[in-house]
Amino acid sequence: MKRVSKLFAALSLSVAALAVHAENVKLVVAASPVPHAEILEALKPTLAKQGVDLQVKVFNDYVLPNTQVEEKQLDANFFQHIPYLDKFNKDRGTHLVVASKPVHIEPFAAYSSKYKKVADLPQGATVAIPNDPTNAGRALLLLDQGGVIKLKDRKNIYPTTKDIVSNPKNIKIKELEAATLPRVLNQVDIALINANYALEAKLNPKKDGLFTETTSPYANLLVARPDNKDSAAIKKLAAALNSPEAKKFIETKYQGAVIPAF
Repeated sequence: MKRVSKLFAALSLSVAALAVHAENVKLVVAASPVPHAEILEALKPTLAKQGVDLQVKVFNDYVLPNTQVEEKQLDANFFQHIPYLDKFNKDRGTHLVVASKPVHIEPFAAYSSKYKKVADLPQGATVAIPNDPTNAGRALLLLDQGGVIKLKDRKNIYPTTKDIVSNPKNIKIKELEAATLPRVLNQVDIALINANYALEAKLNPKKDGLFTETTSPYANLLVARPDNKDSAAIKKLAAALNSPEAKKFIETKYQGAVIPAF
């Protein structure tokens, strides 16, 4: 009888565990590989205990994560900052909304495989920057900060090449897909690379950047839709992204290459 009772107890626990697992709410979130997907993966066990089955879908571009959330193919995404989100909504007619407080800042930096300081840049140097309007503007602001060019208005976070009022080295700017910039680094004099793509290429903005942003309004955060941003699962993920656990992971894993924004 004791063996039967123990077997029955074990079966009961297994059934209970399966029931709890079945009750977990699936949450599919798009993310850039580094650091976003890595941060989400680190939080999976915590969220599982809270009844959220977090599934991370990795993307290497800045468009599909938004369009697929808008089309309800995905629940949310974690890869962007507010200036990019606002511009995307305006240009594409999407209705995506912020679903968390700022999570982290990825210092934007200029990299070169040829030069160690800005003063060494030759006349007519080729400079590669991202081709999406928000990050292109961010790159131009950084070039202004680094003394390579001068912009008409530094307070404008969406400058274009038409806003350059001084270009003493007559640099030639090439706008390329952001994800390709690490791969063309040896083909240009400077490339201004988003930190997520830089980190994937084993470039650390803190250590390898020719010059790096000193201030940034570009904190990354969770994005969802108006119809699901207040769901229990989204709120649990948002809280986890701003938790001491997340902060410790970011500080330990990235050693200043990614900075907590909370």
